[in-house]
Amino acid sequence: MSKTADLILTGGDVLTVDDAFSVAQALAVRDGRILAVGSDEEIAALAGPETRVVELAGRTVLPGINDSHLHGAAWALTRPPFALDIGHPTVESIADIADAVRRATDGTPPGQWITGLGWDVGYLRECRAEPGRRPHRHDLDDVSPDHPVCLTDFSGHMVWANSAALRRAGITRATPAPEGGVIEVDDAGEPTGILKETAQALVQKLVPPASVEQRKEAIRTAVAALHAEGITSYTEPGLGPGGAEILGGGLDTATLHAYVELARAGELAARVRVLLLPAPMGGSAAEVTAGLDGLAVPDDVDPRRLAAIGVKVFADGVPPNETAWMHDPYTDGANGSLCVHGADAGLQQAELTEMIRVAHAAGYQLGVHVTGDRAIDAVVDAFVAADEAHPRADARHYVIHGDFASPLSLARLAAHGYGINMNPAIKWTIADLMDDIVGSERSDYQWPVRSAAEAGIAVCVGSDAPITAPDWRRGVAAMMLRESKATGRVSGADQRVSLETALRAYTCHPARQDFAEEWKGTIEPGKVADLCVLGGDLRATDPHDIPELPVDLTILDGRVVHARRGGAG
Repeated sequence: MSKTADLILTGGDVLTVDDAFSVAQALAVRDGRILAVGSDEEIAALAGPETRVVELAGRTVLPGINDSHLHGAAWALTRPPFALDIGHPTVESIADIADAVRRATDGTPPGQWITGLGWDVGYLRECRAEPGRRPHRHDLDDVSPDHPVCLTDFSGHMVWANSAALRRAGITRATPAPEGGVIEVDDAGEPTGILKETAQALVQKLVPPASVEQRKEAIRTAVAALHAEGITSYTEPGLGPGGAEILGGGLDTATLHAYVELARAGELAARVRVLLLPAPMGGSAAEVTAGLDGLAVPDDVDPRRLAAIGVKVFADGVPPNETAWMHDPYTDGANGSLCVHGADAGLQQAELTEMIRVAHAAGYQLGVHVTGDRAIDAVVDAFVAADEAHPRADARHYVIHGDFASPLSLARLAAHGYGINMNPAIKWTIADLMDDIVGSERSDYQWPVRSAAEAGIAVCVGSDAPITAPDWRRGVAAMMLRESKATGRVSGADQRVSLETALRAYTCHPARQDFAEEWKGTIEPGKVADLCVLGGDLRATDPHDIPELPVDLTILDGRVVHARRGGAG
């Protein structure tokens, strides 16, 4: 080889994640691409007088992490300085949240909104101590009588509002809930301040939306934080008119415009794939058609930095806050009622099929939000029907979440080259809660990563941030261990996977989902030099300790975009 390298990483454990899961000692980078991979001696021959050499001292090198389902802009907009962090472990009680709201009022002019995200009744001290205790508007009224407050739960499916916010929205005991929504009331019939599903919009639509400039700053903030996690690529799973009332409007078309402006200016320091969101939850095929009109990333944008390759639609809900469309009954954890099949959460089969057909016929990849086994069956049927009506090679449609995908559905997905995108890190968070809702047997099977992999599916994994933190190391540990955060109990031991399977779900398989496996996702000559260097030996680390491994270096296009203070590099 005659070329010299710009950068050499040597003396480490280089996990290429290629087809053979090859392991090397060193690699060389030139002009933003992998020049060579091999032994220390082979790579040393490529050093020149200007080559930067990083001694790894046994540390692990991975392809840049690809979080294949991450609401990047909305994640940033729901964190400081844009909103309050009221998630565990930042807060542990309703009192902690009230105190955070009180402090926020000190620097906010009266009448302006206070927003936040992350509360979870499973980790609020008062709710654990007193059965039936839930957040209430009165908890916020004393600390914020003059500021309307809108606090979204960790899942994005419930809002906790104070009395000032309810007054602005005109919500009283006589207010009917919108279709698909719930206005929770107390024993006296008065609103508690908890709004579920579509009812959230009654308050959220009153919060002034972030400007494009604010969204651009949020994206910059998000990308910098993701670099610190070793993440170089991610999928924005849903931007467009259908996102106007989701996560405070963080998924609407203005966010797509912000991404385009950053990419055009050369300021988007990540590789972002977008699923367009033309219709809202519970939308129709007509809304998909209308919403897609003019919704696109312009041709003058570098497609290796920003590209819209798919369309997202919703098929059913996410327990415990929405109803999954299931074959067999289960108990709704929100109110203890028996859910027979979640008919209210699942779209009518004909409408769902037509929505998928419209997007498929327009040439898009489909990413369908779906959780219940019955709904997943319906989505697979719709994928097949769309392809039969409009044949197209290698469409790579996929189901998002796929909580309870049956073995039959997994086999059909694999047979057609379709995919599945899961968030098994949430298993670590809510395993015990799901036992109470769907039963331990069904909960043990939830997010069946191993079954999907053994069926031949290129399983992808994402954080769904802000639903869970974009910490892929926690996701890897969750897939390998299947343990509950609260109790340490194993939930579905037969769904545990190997380190190799877990890493593929964050690297080469998302590259395939992105239609980009020819140029990213593995450490092989000719591919882009997107790399993640850990501060330890990953293969020698107990899975329980993987989340504590620091990210020492993150490299994008051969350029260091993150270097941990104190991390050798």
